[in-house]
Amino acid sequence: MPTRQVVKINPLNAESPLEALQAPVTSTALHYVRTNFPIPSIARAQYALSVTGAVAESRSLAYDALRHMPQHEVTVTMECAGNDRLGLYPLPAGEPWRSGAVSTATWRGVRLRDVLDMVQPHDDALEVVASGADRGPREDADSPHDVTFERALPIAAARHDDTLLALEMNGETLLPEHGAPVRLVVPGWYGMANVKWVTQLRAVTEPFTGYFQRKRYVYREHTGERAVTRTLVKSMIVSPATDVTLKAGARCVVKGWAWSGHGDVARVDVAVGGGDEWHAAELDKPVGEYAWTPWSFETPTLQPGRLVLRSRATDTAGFTQPDVAEWNALGYGNNAVRPLVFNVQLT
Repeated sequence: MPTRQVVKINPLNAESPLEALQAPVTSTALHYVRTNFPIPSIARAQYALSVTGAVAESRSLAYDALRHMPQHEVTVTMECAGNDRLGLYPLPAGEPWRSGAVSTATWRGVRLRDVLDMVQPHDDALEVVASGADRGPREDADSPHDVTFERALPIAAARHDDTLLALEMNGETLLPEHGAPVRLVVPGWYGMANVKWVTQLRAVTEPFTGYFQRKRYVYREHTGERAVTRTLVKSMIVSPATDVTLKAGARCVVKGWAWSGHGDVARVDVAVGGGDEWHAAELDKPVGEYAWTPWSFETPTLQPGRLVLRSRATDTAGFTQPDVAEWNALGYGNNAVRPLVFNVQLT
């Protein structure tokens, strides 16, 4: 049985194994996990969501109140912003993620828009700040006190039809490691926007400058800083696995996924060997509006030796995976083309 590949035990950070990523929807038990602090334990019977700030009327909503509101479902490919950090050079600080910090799940819950309509944010509200129940120390924080995981969304993103306060994952009640009782799900954005263990929402009229907004999840580059937001266009090969020996004299069907937070996947190209000779792969129907697109490509007849395969995706916004991602000090957004090496042998 495949298991998640643990990057850190405490707090828990773990990648999805390749076997799990071959399925259109990743099983809950094998979906990647990213935490910054120990996982909080929150009883649903005692849960309350505080909705405050620049609103006409503050509210507190119990878990059952959220459960009885109209429910909405969306399937989302979610990727940690630090996925493939090990592919950057020089190696940035941060969790040493390889390529398994990405998964796809079906989430069900309350539209965040419906909750905001209940409190009526002021016309000058710019953002909605989501606060989790997870907190802990950070050496580079401006205060000696523990830091709460908080992230802000632009008001338009918060009001999007498919931005959810999720109560379920893959048809089952949300588990603690995935943010129970309630987590934010923001389709098309990197994982940090999908705040877990949400206990407070507050509308603000000035840009939020909390620790995880300005000291983390920013592209810190030679030319300055910019925010990490939507998922960059990317693809991955999931079949064959690199530990499988391929048969010389035969063809091989290569399969994978492609996704982007900036638009639909327009094309995927595959290169066999080095150089710049790319061939168009065949695209299938996306798993969901915000989920990855399956693709496949049949290689020429394989020759004995080492085989190098690369995939490169392009989205409808015109973005294409680069050969080399732009380096940044915190190691976010590595969407570079990744070569995989296979052994081909005579049988």
